[in-house]
Amino acid sequence: MTARTARSQPPPSGSGPYFVLRDVNLVDEFQRSWLLAQLGPDTDPADLERRFFRLRSVRAVALEVLGERRAKLLADPLKVTVDGVVTMDLQENLRGIERQIEQVRQAPAPDDPADGDEGDAAMAVTWLVPARRYR
Repeated sequence: MTARTARSQPPPSGSGPYFVLRDVNLVDEFQRSWLLAQLGPDTDPADLERRFFRLRSVRAVALEVLGERRAKLLADPLKVTVDGVVTMDLQENLRGIERQIEQVRQAPAPDDPADGDEGDAAMAVTWLVPARRYR
């Protein structure tokens, strides 16, 4: 975690100097890329930073954003028909968001603690021996 600017301000109660950190990036580039891949490139990165600061998990951030999108769809009627003019059906959009939520739950996230452990468990050693012994 790096700070772009740090400013010394007067101490609050005579306790000595302290620093106020500003412009701190909480989500690294790999995590941000994963979030944008899950949520779309039009997602506001500053909003993702605020959510990550509160939730401390990129998977939780993605699930929260997708949950809000799902709730927004459910708040309005899913199907509207004006006889002979237009029909608008958002049921497939809802199913798509629900599939995406399930995918985010199952897919490995960049900050999962199990990521490093699985790679070690998959490593195996084997000995090659000839099928027949020759004399």
